[in-house]
Amino acid sequence: MRKLLLSVAVCSVTLLLSCKQEMTNPLLTESTVRYGAPAFDKITEDHYIPAFDAAIAEGKQEIDAIVNNPEAPTFENTILALEYAGGKLNTVSGIFYNLNEANTSAKMQEIAEIISPKMTEYSLSIMLNEKLFERVKAVYSQKDSLNLDVEQAKLLENTYKGFTDNGANLSAEDKEKYSKLQEELSLATLKFGKNVLGATNAFTLHLTNEADLDGLPAYAKDAAAMEAKSRNLEGWVITLQQPSYSPFMQFANNRELREKLWKAYNSKCIGGEFDNQETIKTIVDLRIKCANILGHNTYADEALKDRMAKNATTVNNFLQDLLVKSLPYAKSDVKEISDYAKKLGHKGELMPWDFSYYSEKLKKEKYSLDDEILKPYFKLENVIDAVFSLANTLYGLNFTEATDIPGYHPDVKVYDVTDANGRHMAVFYADFFPRESKRGGAWMTSFREQGFSKDGKVENRPFTSIVCNFTKPTENEPSLLTFYEVTTLLHEFGHALHGMLAEGKYQSLTGTSVARDFVELPSQIMENWATEKEYLASFAKHYQTGEVIPDELINKIIESKNYNSGYASVRQLQFGITDMAWHVLTQVPAEDVVSFEKAAVKQCNVVTDVPGIAFSPSFSHIFAGGYAAGYYSYKWAEVLEADAFQLFKEKGIFNKEVAENFRKNILSRGGIEDADVLYRNFRGRDPKPEALMEKLGMTK
Repeated sequence: MRKLLLSVAVCSVTLLLSCKQEMTNPLLTESTVRYGAPAFDKITEDHYIPAFDAAIAEGKQEIDAIVNNPEAPTFENTILALEYAGGKLNTVSGIFYNLNEANTSAKMQEIAEIISPKMTEYSLSIMLNEKLFERVKAVYSQKDSLNLDVEQAKLLENTYKGFTDNGANLSAEDKEKYSKLQEELSLATLKFGKNVLGATNAFTLHLTNEADLDGLPAYAKDAAAMEAKSRNLEGWVITLQQPSYSPFMQFANNRELREKLWKAYNSKCIGGEFDNQETIKTIVDLRIKCANILGHNTYADEALKDRMAKNATTVNNFLQDLLVKSLPYAKSDVKEISDYAKKLGHKGELMPWDFSYYSEKLKKEKYSLDDEILKPYFKLENVIDAVFSLANTLYGLNFTEATDIPGYHPDVKVYDVTDANGRHMAVFYADFFPRESKRGGAWMTSFREQGFSKDGKVENRPFTSIVCNFTKPTENEPSLLTFYEVTTLLHEFGHALHGMLAEGKYQSLTGTSVARDFVELPSQIMENWATEKEYLASFAKHYQTGEVIPDELINKIIESKNYNSGYASVRQLQFGITDMAWHVLTQVPAEDVVSFEKAAVKQCNVVTDVPGIAFSPSFSHIFAGGYAAGYYSYKWAEVLEADAFQLFKEKGIFNKEVAENFRKNILSRGGIEDADVLYRNFRGRDPKPEALMEKLGMTK
């Protein structure tokens, strides 16, 4: 319910001030930008706190209106009203939290610390509201006699579970404890992410002797020189951002510097100003205590109950089964590279900072292929056009740059997305280059999900964004992507399609609002096209000559797609196993974080272990993101996408019938039905795990 309960005539001084703010604060007024897209060009950091305060106050008034409704609880006046309550707050928080990840500042981080307790308190004031829960429960008890459609039934189910899963059945004493724990947890996760960004930006490898760059391709040298110039330094600067870090580890002949860089990258947030070790223990402890109050033995028990996997036993068995199958191939990969390194004169053990270096050399020798050869064929603009073209071929989507819709940074490009009939489908934001204000990695997010107004008359199409950290253009050449970056773009665009093609009534059920172990299916399936000859030949052209990528190179890409697949599989499993190790605990471990992690992943070690090194202190996915007890989802979804793509392979990779089936039953449905139902609707059966091992070439 949007209207204020107090009339303007009886506004207090505070409310009058709030009314004045609404007239001047672009976060509190209806956007005049086309489609109602955020007016990023008008929003300043000073707008956020007043906007949050006003939106929280409005949200609470809307909740009070539901609670105090004298009419008997119904689906419309309780469940539907609750779905739409806090709409303004959803808008404000969607903008702020996304920008705090993609374009932050010291002030933004300070604001996050101020509003985090307020947001937690607001959320808990809803979930722990006894009178509100009684109304929800009253409607839920009648669910079999309400004649609800599929979406309405799912909304009712999710609403009821949302309350019970967040402490609605707790005693007054436990509700108070739970509220305090959640507030502490929100601040701890914020601190974790802040430290990771700080540690990433704090380290630089400043080189003034060109000999130290021996082995690096020209694009990497140019990027390092440009980075130095941007810092008013002579020479070259290597950072811990992936476009800078990875080429150095792959190509730099200076082993001592590779070691220094590797240790810096892999010891982020271990000791020093940005140490996250105690923060991890705090987060783990708070998660255990929250789970215990809710009646669960571990955090994993709480997190997994509504996912496809259902429980920790299933997840751990899944990870162990894949590990057993993958380890022989991983050990074989490492032995092959170690033997090759010795052949080239390497003495002693193969260390982690040697692996990428010799792996790249062996790949080049085996397949006459490396990133230096491939990058000229993957100019960023051409790859973007190719991704858009694929979306057009499969789903009839068209992308037109929208220069009248502001982005939140000069690097951001904005597109108007329409379907084959000219229907507006989405506003799409693309943010591709690294900067100090952006966290590392790549992700998709939304500033607004698809859904209809409460009266069902107005559809709000989504505002969807992908954020990456690709190689920047230099003075000498445009942005040229590695093949890995090409697959990353396809991956994140798959998430974006999940958002853009949503078709539902309620925002909480559309787009990527699905089970965590299902959400990676739309993204990971898109990666498959990167190794399809017909697709690559359609767009990969040399940025200087215009020459289409030779069939010989395409064949080598396909031949090499499973190069080191065993090693890569074990690496992903290592992350998943570590995640579960932290979240099946019943108490915080006595040992330090590094020791705990090393014990958890000992079985995964295929390369020489380095003392004092651990990835947990910078593992943002699980300690600052939404993947706690959920990182297994990437491997879980690999099974789904391998099985799903087999249907495309059987019928044709551009087959419109299969694409329409995938769109209708997966992409457009969001979380309207359970994930296993959606998959069976698409495939006609449950997924076959064998498809993944076959795809990875691990069937011998």
